[in-house]
Amino acid sequence: MNAGSSLHERRRLLTESELQAVPWLAHLLPDERDRIVPELRVSEAAPGDLVCRIGRPVTYWFGIIDGLLKMNTVTDDGRAITYSGLAAGGWFGEGTVLKRESYRYNIQALRKSRVAGLPVDTFHWLLDHSIGFNRFVMNQLNERLGQFIVALEVGRAASPEQRVARNLAALVNPVLFPGVGEVLRITQQELAYLVGLSRQRVNEALAALQARGVLRIEYGGLRIVQAQALRRADF
Repeated sequence: MNAGSSLHERRRLLTESELQAVPWLAHLLPDERDRIVPELRVSEAAPGDLVCRIGRPVTYWFGIIDGLLKMNTVTDDGRAITYSGLAAGGWFGEGTVLKRESYRYNIQALRKSRVAGLPVDTFHWLLDHSIGFNRFVMNQLNERLGQFIVALEVGRAASPEQRVARNLAALVNPVLFPGVGEVLRITQQELAYLVGLSRQRVNEALAALQARGVLRIEYGGLRIVQAQALRRADF
């Protein structure tokens, strides 16, 4: 894929189980699926690998079979800003693909992740021929707009609890990340990278959210009990 020769050289066809983890394939007609499946590729990204890099031209629409990625950028004065995390089942960057632009952000693996890609030209062919695919992309864009509005309402000046809640709510969004399931598999250090807080502050925020009954801290992850409360983040 386009982020580096190692990812590109490791790409391969998807297995049947990996194809089942691609949510939009179910929206295609049989002849559309038959045309598209041979063009999909998947590659394993190691922690720290860049799937997308600022300034590189877009060549694929990407999705996560499993793993955890982050979307970030670096300001002119060298500050790193993380926009969001990207979890299993999520496909991202459709806005960049639609406009055939260069990336304005980095997508980096936080842990070992399997990342699938659909070529840009194939993406546009689906837009021209598949009603089901168009509906899927429209729903994606609508959900992202909703998340953007919430992010503006909460703001970077929010309390640690609100910032953690907002990021967790984004990661367990069933439309954008249908592969997450009941338990979000994430470490406190990974969450700290996404939220922009220390691990200790994240730990304190999670303990407070657990005390409110919003989530439960379990071995290897977090069980979300009240997703609506996370989305509101009105603590």
